[in-house]
Amino acid sequence: MKTPIQILGAILLLVGFQPCSIAQDAKGVERVKRLLKRFPEADLNKDGKLTRQEQEKFQQKRRGERSGKQALAPTHKDVAYGDHEKQAFDIWLAKSKNEKPTPLVIYIHGGGFRGGDKRGVSGKLVQSYLDQGISFASMNYRLSDVGPYPIMMNDSARGLQFIRSKAKQWNLDSKRVACYGGSAGAGISLWLAFHEDLADPDSKDPIARQSTRIVAAGTQNGQSTYDMRTFREWFGVPNLKPESALIPFYAINSKEDWDSERVKKLMTDASPISHLTKDDVPVFMTYGKGDVSVDENSSGGLWVHHARLGIKLKEAMDKLSLECHVTWRDHSSEEYRDLHAFLSTKVKGEQ
Repeated sequence: MKTPIQILGAILLLVGFQPCSIAQDAKGVERVKRLLKRFPEADLNKDGKLTRQEQEKFQQKRRGERSGKQALAPTHKDVAYGDHEKQAFDIWLAKSKNEKPTPLVIYIHGGGFRGGDKRGVSGKLVQSYLDQGISFASMNYRLSDVGPYPIMMNDSARGLQFIRSKAKQWNLDSKRVACYGGSAGAGISLWLAFHEDLADPDSKDPIARQSTRIVAAGTQNGQSTYDMRTFREWFGVPNLKPESALIPFYAINSKEDWDSERVKKLMTDASPISHLTKDDVPVFMTYGKGDVSVDENSSGGLWVHHARLGIKLKEAMDKLSLECHVTWRDHSSEEYRDLHAFLSTKVKGEQ
């Protein structure tokens, strides 16, 4: 879902900025009036016009407010859980009453497995968890420019295990951990939620002995499958073209590669829904749009972030009597205010 500032930027570009003012055609003037009414703070000198300089300053200000990157320093920053620079996380430790171990929520960023960063998390959001006595971590992982699936999922699992290995030192309750993320980070969170425990109890490595199971998962525009066969079936579009992010994700070298046994096996294993069993945890999924139509000309950005991916997962979880909430615009949850209320409730063990 686009943020207000992204909408503003897109409309302003459509209007057509001039070096000192917006083009004063009739439609342009009307658009500017509507924009100024919605975002009066963008007009920095209050002269009723929007210059390119004002737009850029307003965008920078809003990005800073939205991200809160410098507003709340982590308790431990850039903690390495592997040798690669992307194998790191930030963690904010909540204050605890009576030294009781605190639950933990882990954010896993999105970006199509090709981009994104742990620093994108909002400081205001982190503070809202800390105020509830819930610790918070933000995780990086290796991307598809380093290698294909399963390194992204395995990295996130290893990061989770590393944090659990520090539970006593950091006063964390290792049994009350939830994961959530947007897009690719959502898919990783679901994969962790449904995949069998990756812990190796006989390992000489104390980190590898830690569990990868969590108590709940949350997603924003997330994928319950990464299998092109399933995408085509769910949308009823046999000719649906693969989304570009999936090409490096599966190390596709040719069109024929999609039909290879190697890729078929990877698509099944990468898809969270493939690992769903009756002992899995509650899920809350939120999407920007509802169950809108998709055809072979639809952009990958539409169908890979589509509410049907949540609806189909809910159908599968309902059959197993598992808790699953799917929300989008004008379709909210009756039980939880939002994703974060759901996660807070689950890690606290209130429901």
